[in-house]
Amino acid sequence: MSLRNNDLRYGTVAAAFHWVIAAVIIFQLWLGLYMGELPRSDPNQFALVQLHKSIGLTILVLTVLRILWRFANRVPPLPATMGPILKALARTSHFLLYVLMLAIPLSGWAMTSASALGLPIRYFGLFDWPKIWFLADMTREERRPIGQAFGEVHEILAFSLIALLIIHVSAALLHQFVYRDNVLRRMIPGVRIKEPV
Repeated sequence: MSLRNNDLRYGTVAAAFHWVIAAVIIFQLWLGLYMGELPRSDPNQFALVQLHKSIGLTILVLTVLRILWRFANRVPPLPATMGPILKALARTSHFLLYVLMLAIPLSGWAMTSASALGLPIRYFGLFDWPKIWFLADMTREERRPIGQAFGEVHEILAFSLIALLIIHVSAALLHQFVYRDNVLRRMIPGVRIKEPV
């Protein structure tokens, strides 16, 4: 399997980005939902929030790298058997996935930067991740409503991503088991691709 994409399938790099980011996002969404159920008095809350922030920033970096790699590589074409409306829906859903993969961690970063608590953003305990300066430089009273607004946006975007992921996975399974084309296979390393007739 090639590192780069070709007309039949995604290359190793694109596939690795896809599956690693997918796994991290699923864990991150679960962690966010789990944290939302914990009482504020829970002794693990602070450590989990710090972990959630670090994972979110990792998703942001990986997504930027994935987008750069996508611009540098052609994307395998969708099957000719798909009509124009289905192709447009597929492209739109992928675009929205990229938007959410950027917007969710960016809104979390903004929420943390504008937090009235003013705590540093520790990246996996290794170093302090910089805050968004124009938010962090505001007074505590100015930051409080902005941080809360970004928190609400962050939550709405996360639930939007859950809905879009359900659609994305359902579409992939539909292609695999109903249409029986290469749409899912071309993203799985080592799986044989059926040559189009």
